[in-house]
Amino acid sequence: MAVINLQRQSKQARAAKFDQTQASERPTAWRLLWRLATLLGGVFAFEHAQATDVPEDSAEAMYHYYDGGGVIASGPALLVRKKVNDTLSLSAGYYVDSVSNASIDVVTTASKFKEVRQEYSFGTDYVYRDSKLSFSAATSREPDYTANSFGLDIAQETFGGMTTVNVGFTRGEDKVLKHKDPTFSDYAQHWMYRFGVAQILTPHWIMSVNGEIVADDGYLSSPYRVARVFGAAVPENDPRTRSSRAVDFKVIGDLGSRDAVHAEYRYFWDNWAIKANTMEFGYSRYFGENWLADTSVRYYRQTKALFYSDNAQSDTLYISRNRQLSQFHDADLGGRVTYSLGKVSGDFDVKLNASVHYTKFNFDDFTDIRTGKLYTYGASSVQLYASATF
Repeated sequence: MAVINLQRQSKQARAAKFDQTQASERPTAWRLLWRLATLLGGVFAFEHAQATDVPEDSAEAMYHYYDGGGVIASGPALLVRKKVNDTLSLSAGYYVDSVSNASIDVVTTASKFKEVRQEYSFGTDYVYRDSKLSFSAATSREPDYTANSFGLDIAQETFGGMTTVNVGFTRGEDKVLKHKDPTFSDYAQHWMYRFGVAQILTPHWIMSVNGEIVADDGYLSSPYRVARVFGAAVPENDPRTRSSRAVDFKVIGDLGSRDAVHAEYRYFWDNWAIKANTMEFGYSRYFGENWLADTSVRYYRQTKALFYSDNAQSDTLYISRNRQLSQFHDADLGGRVTYSLGKVSGDFDVKLNASVHYTKFNFDDFTDIRTGKLYTYGASSVQLYASATF
């Protein structure tokens, strides 16, 4: 969710300037994560702040813009955090997506449309000794889709603060409708379980391993998308259950000259026969006391689902021409610049940042039926973000 992404970005954006901790000191796992995340800015996001710290009071705002594959989406996001006391913090967020959709699925089977999605979120963080308990809930609405979810996460420091273990759970339920068809109504349910370990390797390097298990049930297709069988358009029909697994490895290091690097690898597989690999590398550096620059490159490749076909040559129970279930790969290049204004009006620590990403998608077995060629497109995204802690 975009508001959750805003929360993650804000945690790095609020951090103080690079901490010159000496090698002889022994920070806890989450303190080292926090210090390295400060240097890495928004490119490398961590799931939590320090396990035993309540988030600071803050107000954050973001504007996002996306243009790719015939889809244009833009809108603001807001997030406010408030400490109730030293052990409890509350947060509330609001996110808007204004979408103009002329994607290849739309223009080849229907008409271009516009819609607005709004999301509201609420969260709490509770700290007890070396543990932090986080609860979150969100609801989003658009004309033909409603999604509600809640989640619970627990982070626990162990082994003298050298290791942090976290577990979490999210439950979601969606209602699916269809424009101009009041007779269509269906549902989708989602269960997500996550777990992870962060381990200090040296005073300047840390590694984390995270896992995720997801189970989906209900209507997992699109009421607007069609498949092709012998060249004829037929309604898409995906299985109504799906289970997936993912494991993620991250390593991040302080190079000692006010710069840092990170590397990440993620492997995904599910019972639809999709297997995916993601690799990411990034570099961050401070310039002076106020400027922080981040850059990253990411590569993703996946295999196709069992029932996916660009143009099926037999009639089967399940059939889909969803390009996101096809075999494809993409590459992303991103950059971010953060400027710290320092104290404003004596009470607010303000930071501004801007990020730009460009992603190139190449599909191996999905064709543009207008040209008969394999489909490919580029997508650009921009985020303008401001945060103030007080």
